Amino acid sequence: MTEKRMLIVPVALVKKIDDNRGEMSQTEFIDFLIDSQLKEETKTQQYATMEEVRSFEQDIKRLLKNFLDFFISYGLELGKQSPKTEFEELTSKLQELEKDLAPEGKGGKATIKWK
Repeated sequence: MTEKRMLIVPVALVKKIDDNRGEMSQTEFIDFLIDSQLKEETKTQQYATMEEVRSFEQDIKRLLKNFLDFFISYGLELGKQSPKTEFEELTSKLQELEKDLAPEGKGGKATIKWK
């Protein structure tokens, strides 16, 4: 038979345990919480570095530029006559995006508003 001991805890803690344990008994729930806190896996969380975030941002900007390039050239290939102002607007947005993709100068963000 397992040896049992009594643990005296505040009423608020017992209420918190009861509110969150679901179908588990109090003992099973406390055992589960202790085991999950002591595992090595939870202690080795990895986060993205600032360099990785910047690299990701640059890759997304390049991807967006490639999409815009594709859709502009696709529209031109089909022979669809776009209004000149719309074409100039897209061209200026592409040029702004290219400036943002230049080596990390000021680190601005590219934003494109669609109609």
